[in-house]
Amino acid sequence: MADESKFSYFFLGLGLGVAVGVLFAPQSGEDTRALLRSKAGEGTDYLKKQGETLRESAGEMVERGKSTLGRQKDQLVAAVEAGKQAYRDAVAEESTGGAGAQQS
Repeated sequence: MADESKFSYFFLGLGLGVAVGVLFAPQSGEDTRALLRSKAGEGTDYLKKQGETLRESAGEMVERGKSTLGRQKDQLVAAVEAGKQAYRDAVAEESTGGAGAQQS
């Protein structure tokens, strides 16, 4: 997460540097404004693509989490059922085997 923050700051600084450089470039005001508009459009497109990528990644992680949760739930149900069956077997053994052992 810290690396993502560093990259964000890097790109923010890069963008600001480009903007300042363009503002002080020896071009006419109209050319400079057109260039700024195009760069802002490129930045907007980049952010949209990053947002879509993030959304897709989040969706994949949610699906992976649901799948893992389903498997864990199935394992828990199986463990509970095995415990119940072991308890039934122990009670049945005690009621049949235990009575014979006490009479001996």
